[in-house]
Amino acid sequence: MKKILIVYTSAGAGHFKAAEAVCKYLKSENKDVQIEFLDILQQTNSLFRLLYTWGYSFLINHAVVLWRWAFWATYVRRLRKFTKKSAIIIDRLNSGKFSKHLVEQNYDLIISTHFLPSEIAAYLKINHKITSKIITIVTDFGVHPFWISQGTDTYIVASDYTKDKLIVESGKNEDVRVLGIPIDEKFLKSFNRRELCLKLGLDAEKFTGIIITGSFGLGPIEEIVDLLHGQLQMIVVCARNKKLFARLKEKEYPDCLILGFVDNVQELMAVSDIIITKPGGMTISEVLAMELVPFFISPIPGQETENIKALQNYGIGQEIKRIVDLKGIVIDCKTNVDKMQKVKDAIKKIKKPNAAEELSRVIC
Repeated sequence: MKKILIVYTSAGAGHFKAAEAVCKYLKSENKDVQIEFLDILQQTNSLFRLLYTWGYSFLINHAVVLWRWAFWATYVRRLRKFTKKSAIIIDRLNSGKFSKHLVEQNYDLIISTHFLPSEIAAYLKINHKITSKIITIVTDFGVHPFWISQGTDTYIVASDYTKDKLIVESGKNEDVRVLGIPIDEKFLKSFNRRELCLKLGLDAEKFTGIIITGSFGLGPIEEIVDLLHGQLQMIVVCARNKKLFARLKEKEYPDCLILGFVDNVQELMAVSDIIITKPGGMTISEVLAMELVPFFISPIPGQETENIKALQNYGIGQEIKRIVDLKGIVIDCKTNVDKMQKVKDAIKKIKKPNAAEELSRVIC
């Protein structure tokens, strides 16, 4: 029986969701495998774990300038030798428990959705401590140098653009497979828009947009709703932002479905024509699978701005730098059917919704 470790970090929901999608698929389709599902941060010391999770959240929400500088300092080639080596030393010093676990178990296969466990496993492999095959799933459409580790056997990436970037950043002819970022199977189902609209209390004939920015409902959502109400039918997901939910409900805008935390985002996407969201790698993969025309707000400098750049290479997605511009953009989407179809055609060409299935064929 093949022993497989699927490992992620809990710093950033996308890494967990990609790992979970792979785990679910392998467990449902392969009976001859023994799978362990692991958050590497649970195998590190408490201070390192706190800094990794809280520090990341603090920087992207309250110290964006500092985050932008840190991303630049670790990305620029002339500084990379110092910054990457420093990060590797820090990671190894704080991941002794994880390293010991890998050596003791010596898995047949390690599938990682974050660069931290990939780097630790690859280091052990090139030093002959483990013999595991290492597969890294890059969960963004761009490629930060930290994703690349000598000793990794295979990289799974979202697009040809991502593959080209990875090979350039690596400087080697790596084994890179363009399979996509694994997403939950709920986004792969067939949906009846009319039936769903009836269930949700929406008009199936109206042009519809969904606004969703993650589990905390951050960003200029209220400003967008104030601007766009009356221009289209809106679904607004406030998630865990209870104050935003209360304020928007109080305004009682017509043709505006205000929701809190939801577990049926796939249905909400299925009845929508456009989406206004943040450009995380996992979010983009879900949006492409649902063939929604995306518009991006409040990108995190670095990985999310790189994601936008990657998509625009295919004629998909637009960053909204001024919220006031959204009104004209929405009106254009409603009236310019050919333009919308052109974007949808581009999405059809690059979407890879069956990444988990494709990955299972590579490893089994």
